[in-house]
Amino acid sequence: MERRPGQASLEFAPSGLTADQLAIQLMRTDSEVEVVRLLKEASYWDDPTAWTAYGGNENNFSTIGNQQASPEAALVEKIINSVDAMLMRECSRRGIQASGPDAPTSTKKALESFFGIRGGVLTELAQGQRRSLAENIALVATGSAQNPCYTIIDQGEGQTPSAMPDTLLSLAKSNKLRIPFVQGKFNMGSTGALQFCSQQHNLQLIISRRDQEIADQSDVTHREWSMTVLRRVEPAGAVRSSTYKYLAPGGQVLRFQAEDIPAMPGPFPASFSLPLRHGTVVKLYEYQTPKGLRSDIRRDLYDRLSVLLPEIALPVRLYERRTSYKGKTMERTLAGLSVRLDEDGDKSIEPGFPSSATIRVRGQEIRAKVYAFKPGAKDNYARREGILFVIQGQAHGAIERTFFARSSVGMSYLEQSLLVLADCSDLDGRNREDLFMNSRDRLRDTELKHEIEEELTRLLAEHPGLRQLRERRREDDLKDRIGDSKPLQDVLSDVIRHSPVLSKLLLEGRRLSNPFGLSDAANGKLYAGQRFPTYFTPEYEFTDERPKRCPYDRRFRLTFDTDAVNDYFDRDVEPGEARLSLPGGSEVRDFTLNLWNGRANLTIALPSDASAQVGETIRYKLQVGDCSRIMLLETEFVVLVEPTEEVHPGGNGERKRPPGDEGNGNKDKQKLDLPHVIDVRKSDWNHYEMDRESALRVRSTPEAGYDFYVNLDNIHLLTELKGHREVEPEVLESQYRYGMVLIALALLRNLDEDGDTDFCLKTHNQVEAVCDSISPFLLPMMMALGSLAAT
Repeated sequence: MERRPGQASLEFAPSGLTADQLAIQLMRTDSEVEVVRLLKEASYWDDPTAWTAYGGNENNFSTIGNQQASPEAALVEKIINSVDAMLMRECSRRGIQASGPDAPTSTKKALESFFGIRGGVLTELAQGQRRSLAENIALVATGSAQNPCYTIIDQGEGQTPSAMPDTLLSLAKSNKLRIPFVQGKFNMGSTGALQFCSQQHNLQLIISRRDQEIADQSDVTHREWSMTVLRRVEPAGAVRSSTYKYLAPGGQVLRFQAEDIPAMPGPFPASFSLPLRHGTVVKLYEYQTPKGLRSDIRRDLYDRLSVLLPEIALPVRLYERRTSYKGKTMERTLAGLSVRLDEDGDKSIEPGFPSSATIRVRGQEIRAKVYAFKPGAKDNYARREGILFVIQGQAHGAIERTFFARSSVGMSYLEQSLLVLADCSDLDGRNREDLFMNSRDRLRDTELKHEIEEELTRLLAEHPGLRQLRERRREDDLKDRIGDSKPLQDVLSDVIRHSPVLSKLLLEGRRLSNPFGLSDAANGKLYAGQRFPTYFTPEYEFTDERPKRCPYDRRFRLTFDTDAVNDYFDRDVEPGEARLSLPGGSEVRDFTLNLWNGRANLTIALPSDASAQVGETIRYKLQVGDCSRIMLLETEFVVLVEPTEEVHPGGNGERKRPPGDEGNGNKDKQKLDLPHVIDVRKSDWNHYEMDRESALRVRSTPEAGYDFYVNLDNIHLLTELKGHREVEPEVLESQYRYGMVLIALALLRNLDEDGDTDFCLKTHNQVEAVCDSISPFLLPMMMALGSLAAT
């Protein structure tokens, strides 16, 4: 059929298919080849006049190609767009201008106002309520196991054909910039999925229709559906980069009239059979999902999306519609990591956790929620992630769990068991920009990031619950091995003492006699605090006559007794509030207040202005209250600013503690203690994250020093044992064991001398990597050098 000017974009494709028939066929196909065939038959594919540059910009690849680094992070942006569309629909249905003064000021407030979700968090809904709400947004997996297609369908506000170029097909416009309750800001994040669509042409389908309750009647296309296909056009001639274009014959997207289209998934295996009356359909053809996430959508991809959307605003229903997978129900509701952990808490989370705290950096509040998992449980939820930085429910960046193994944090025994959610939703615009990339999947390496890391380090290192759990884990790990390790330590001590060089370099410390002497976790009872506490009492009174002393370049800490629950200040519903002020009422913003089992620790940085001069006193007022009463506590305390702490002359660089200050009873830690040396066999590899190539693993605590785990089933050691049968196996094992231990000690000593164990070769993982690399050469080198004759 010959195309008629102005008519093809309305109702017909040149092949004779109506626009709605073409849309349905494109939605139901799962092959890039088939999409191209359909568009060729419609005489669109090879017609350059039928395609328009995405965002009206021929140079759009510079923006689109600089989005999310991973396909799953790009997929999250599509889901977030659907969530935003639902929020916008509800806002418009209520006649509220989204950028006006009556609009909700945050996502949580929008959820509470529009959907009646208490506190704006999904944990407040019953499972059935979340399931019902999830019917509004669907993520459908179709196609093959190796090349899945993902279709995101929402019943949100939708767009009219005439509005498409300025909304769903726009780039870098300020559509949502002034709307406080939605996630999208820069009008570019959802384009990141394009590069992960089908390998050759990056194909994507979009179908949309405006919700008729909110449609602008003056728009002549307000009752119509719109449909377009996005593709990548490779550079040719003088053009130096690819361009993304969308199907728009005659300058308009295809459109058609229908009350509904069969787009919602039906009972398995029906992918698109139930009616959709408004909203948006986005299909990502042959999406380049990582190999580990291509399986049943209800499993691996569900787990990954839960991490990337830990506190998703609205639930999403996942539909597995690939017939290669079977199950009782082929659907699952995605409600975020927080909901999963709330439901699975007793079986997966250690008692007393999660623990909450608010840290403040540059006057900005970040709410941190610390999860401590039971041994082996964390891998069911998250793997490499240690700290997730979250804004309005979406993870915007992460720090790997090796952060916990830093010497300044001191939680290597809990490295595989900790996860921190750092909610940055209250950061102002400038600090958000300084902390996160615009792609919303990575952190910038800025001074702000380092300041936040310092506060999180202090929070975790000083957390009494984590310190107790760490010692208990170490005790559990070593209690059956500690006796076996003593002869190994004695041998190691003899080896070092018989070498003048090694003795001078390494024997600067001593092994603590009781590695579990600081652990009292086993003697404690489970703490049950009050939702609304009845007291909040300072442990000590600091007055003009007896002030708290603090060096001018340091922070100070105060302790309070209370019966508050651990999440009193940081829960989503009816939280407590704390206000710290100076004389005259000026508010202090840089302080941290966290609770653990009846103790509240308040950590404060001295003011940076003239009031913090040496010899001056500063009067603070702390007020604590909640919705059950106007004020629970109002207390004042006085701080005397002292000179900076001196360093021990000729010592190890540690500062002197002020006389009478907390902590004088701590045991002195020598520079480098002899480690416990523990042999590991293949049966324990999983526990220590080892494999056949692993040589040595390091764990430590600030109180007890280092524990070295040596893999005596290392493939290189076993090869040498097999090739040198004339040598007793015990001799070769001993040479390997103590060689590895000395190498690790040398590396750690070098780090200690640097005075900075959190950079360069700072983490245990880096020491372990060096040992793994040396492992193949260690025994051959020792044998070869031992056989050399003097020349």
